[in-house]
Amino acid sequence: MVSMDPDHQSELQPTDASGTPQTGPRPLVVGLTGGTGVGKTTVAEFLAAKGAIIVDCDDLGRQVVAPGGGALAGIFERFGPDVRSVDGTLDRAALAAVVFNDPDSLDALNQITHPAIDVLIEAAIAEAPADAVVILDMAVLVESDLGAGQYHRVVVVEADLDVRIERLGARGMAPDDARSRIASQASDAERRAVADHVIRNDGSREQLSAQVDHVWSHLDHEP
Repeated sequence: MVSMDPDHQSELQPTDASGTPQTGPRPLVVGLTGGTGVGKTTVAEFLAAKGAIIVDCDDLGRQVVAPGGGALAGIFERFGPDVRSVDGTLDRAALAAVVFNDPDSLDALNQITHPAIDVLIEAAIAEAPADAVVILDMAVLVESDLGAGQYHRVVVVEADLDVRIERLGARGMAPDDARSRIASQASDAERRAVADHVIRNDGSREQLSAQVDHVWSHLDHEP
């Protein structure tokens, strides 16, 4: 099922990191989101095959904490030597242990990393042709302000809870852990509240492909 609400079109004026409205020719920028186990990556692959430019925000997050990344110094300053490996790189496991179940620490981490990621998002959009469709593949679109002001439309991918748990189980995650992770994320209702298009991914790959085709036919000519 594909759901499109013409009365709920995102009407964001694209801005840069300083909040300044952007003018001039610009590609159509689409936020793609969905919870763990919904198959968002597969949807992104289908969109890429149609010519969309995919910006993987998880990958950008890894870039900003890599050596020379825009967030690394800030992380070391905020969290101290305990999260720094002997070779000077980020000890990701140690950092995860610090922020796990500590909302204040997680918020502090996001305040450091998200502005750095936004800079890379802006750069990727700026490099795209004006007639392109740029997909911001962003798991935390609803849970954060990451990429806010950049996307014109939002595509949400959904799947039934049992299907998601089964998929996560195939990746080696225990059912209780899968339920806990899903519960910690935004709900379907919260994502639908910002969605311009909703794709259900409970069926076959062919059914999913048909839904992506339908959404693409609208994205390809939206202003």
